[in-house]
Amino acid sequence: MESLLLADLVSELPPAVRLQRLVSSLRAHFDCGAVALLKLEEDGLRPLAVDGLVRETLGRRFVVGQHPRLATILSRRDITSFDHDSTLPDPYDGLLDTRVGEPLPVHDCMGTSLHVEGQTWGALTLDALQTGTFTEAARDDLRRFTLLVEAAVRVTRLEQDLHALRLSRGGEPADARATADETEIIGHSDVIQRLLHELKVVAESELPVLLLGETGVGKELFARHLHRHSRRAAQPLVHVNCAALPESLAESELFGHVKGAFSGATTDRPGRFEAADGGTLFLDEVGELPLTVQAKLLRALQNGEIQRLGADQPRRVDVRVIAATNRTLRDSVREGAFRADLYHRLSVYPVPIPPLRERGSDVLLLAGRLLELNRARLGLRSLRLSPEAEDALCRYPWPGNVRELEHVISRAALKVVSRGAARTDIVSLPAELLDLDGPALLGVTAPRPTDEAIPATLMPLRDAVDATQRRLVRAALDACGGNWADAARRLDVDPSNLHKLARRLGLK
Repeated sequence: MESLLLADLVSELPPAVRLQRLVSSLRAHFDCGAVALLKLEEDGLRPLAVDGLVRETLGRRFVVGQHPRLATILSRRDITSFDHDSTLPDPYDGLLDTRVGEPLPVHDCMGTSLHVEGQTWGALTLDALQTGTFTEAARDDLRRFTLLVEAAVRVTRLEQDLHALRLSRGGEPADARATADETEIIGHSDVIQRLLHELKVVAESELPVLLLGETGVGKELFARHLHRHSRRAAQPLVHVNCAALPESLAESELFGHVKGAFSGATTDRPGRFEAADGGTLFLDEVGELPLTVQAKLLRALQNGEIQRLGADQPRRVDVRVIAATNRTLRDSVREGAFRADLYHRLSVYPVPIPPLRERGSDVLLLAGRLLELNRARLGLRSLRLSPEAEDALCRYPWPGNVRELEHVISRAALKVVSRGAARTDIVSLPAELLDLDGPALLGVTAPRPTDEAIPATLMPLRDAVDATQRRLVRAALDACGGNWADAARRLDVDPSNLHKLARRLGLK
């Protein structure tokens, strides 16, 4: 086995492939039920490669303080063994791919902490369903293999540092940039891996970036990712929700004001641009900015100058702007609601964020992360999905994207506890508790519209969309007795966005 591991060390393999082959070889050598390689990140362990555990495990984060077996392994430099009669809870209860949703039977467990350059890097764990598997000879083998595992980690880390160095063009050292959590965005799908590679390249530039995507895809998360991998990572990232800015205060919020600029301005106050000086300003829902503010924003992007409301002289700022929107800004430009010159300035580098339905099995990795968070929040021994629930998640189209998935998992976890699930049980979420509906969940293909269903007189697509939106808004208002806040909740939109939409549609 040593020869195979050494061959992988000197081969040009993608890091994920090398680490996966490593854990698979270890499982075969020790003839055990599961092997996991976990990296220590702040207070939690993140699985990088697993064999014998369900796929959703790769999306989880095991907080060390909540898992005494993992904490014990990390606290020692030598091999740590847990006999079959150990009373410490196992972090992988319910996650073995051969016993999905079942508690681990009486079994042996051993593991070791891993160290790179004198620092604790993570841990390697092995579980065997057959008691007596991990003999003293097996522990001696693991001591020897630990050196090879740490070597594999060093090779992988070196390759990543070299890749970052090739991309860098001066400024902050690559090592400092690499300390950020590069895996905060969870996903192994090709579309996400290509996007992360693209973002790493564009992060090094000073270009404005426009993040495009549906509501709930996580545009703020991608903006934070861009900032963390830029040369401005040590400087502030300032988030502005443009949709939540009242039109009368938007200019003051962004650019600041001087004392006496308006009623209530009792002191000088810097705006968000000055707060982000030297760093990054994230303009979320930028399409909602009033036209009066857009002109000043254009000046700031072109010249690096802002002017506080009521001030006589401009100020210089050094800010990189990342903007995001779920609108089609080209349509807003045609309608006169968004300046064409600002649109072209913001969209120097547009980045479409893929919806969840296009990310394949990433939904299970994200679900794994959310299940672990809810398990800890509710104090459960183990929380996982039933096989039927996994299938339902993979078939559902996710119109609300990652945000909807988060709500679905949290709601189902609360329901299963409220229905009497014991906190000492291994809790499996059944498909019916997910509250998903529609043809995709039921395995039924929605019928395509027939020619007879198409109106004889077609209208422009934009007009058809506006007509549909008017009908839905009116229906929501009627159902809510004219209460705009309740209607916004029913339509799952921000109240301020609903008011702006209503004005554009002529309903207000």
